[in-house]
Amino acid sequence: MAKEQHYIDFDEYIRQGEPAQREAAYAWSTAIGLQAVDGLTTSEYLNDLARRNIEGELTMDQVDTLLDSYYESKAAREAHDEDKNEADKASRNIKKILSVKTVDFTANGFISLHRRIFEGVFKHAGQLRDYDITKKEWVLEGDTVNYLNWEDLRRALDYDIKQEREFSYKGLAQDDLITRSIGFDVENDLFAKHSWYFRNALVRANYKNAVKGIDYSPIYLERFFRNLLLGEQWDLRNRYLHVHPTEEWSVQPNLAEPATPTSTPTSTPTSSHVNRLNPNSKFYTKNENIIQLVRVIGTEELSIKEMMEFKGLKDRKNFIEYHLNPAISEGFVRLLYPDKPRHPRQKYLLTTKGLSLSKEMMTQP
Repeated sequence: MAKEQHYIDFDEYIRQGEPAQREAAYAWSTAIGLQAVDGLTTSEYLNDLARRNIEGELTMDQVDTLLDSYYESKAAREAHDEDKNEADKASRNIKKILSVKTVDFTANGFISLHRRIFEGVFKHAGQLRDYDITKKEWVLEGDTVNYLNWEDLRRALDYDIKQEREFSYKGLAQDDLITRSIGFDVENDLFAKHSWYFRNALVRANYKNAVKGIDYSPIYLERFFRNLLLGEQWDLRNRYLHVHPTEEWSVQPNLAEPATPTSTPTSTPTSSHVNRLNPNSKFYTKNENIIQLVRVIGTEELSIKEMMEFKGLKDRKNFIEYHLNPAISEGFVRLLYPDKPRHPRQKYLLTTKGLSLSKEMMTQP
């Protein structure tokens, strides 16, 4: 590719580049995007090296040499140089890790991964901390998560990995898999683009303060994974995660659900099953369209076309907006191929929650 045809950003390579360029651009984009977790941004010099690597002009060994020489030769230090150094070198290391695509699921494997990410950045790379820490968090109004004391880190890490290895995921419903964040083939771009949200969601999932009436809140983390795994569209902005959000940011919306319908659904229920459901049931929903869809699917695996035919509907957009998306968002319906929403043989089936509601309705007159 001629120099004047070089793309300005990595997304252009991902969309339009050759296969090798797309793979390299994806890895660089992810590595650089993850720096936002620590509030860091990479230098223009590193960004230029990344583009040249994507183009095939530089190998990763050459990127290593040039980047190290760049920081070694800087006579005068500028403001934020240390932050740029950390972001640049960590991004380079992450890019190399993503290109290899291997992981050792052991305590030593994770420690080694830490060393590989921060090699050349921190002297303590690849070492467990030997001191206790606290960290003021914006989403907690300056409070901190209670971190495990350093003496128990290795024992806790070994225990958690052992528990994970021994746990059986056979027969778990999709919603249960999401809460454990495993069992799916996922991409990294959502982590890169919303890394700051992901970090704060982890904070909220691990913070509890009885005095302030704040309990563990894993829901934000689950919504991140629902976007990642099911293609849902929760608005992943940090202001929704604050322990005391303003009224404007108090309700995190699913952008797939319009706040105010702009048109009347083509299928308006003429009779209601809602009143015959037990409102105290944990499977209860007042959305008549969801109830109808649960009845239609039952124990089957149906395509959108088949569901519309069963319901006698013709407007596909309307069906997805007012029937299918709400059923998925409320956890009653799931995709057969969640990691590939546009799969040519995509089908939809009931979750454990949906099957429970179906069974409950079958017992009613």
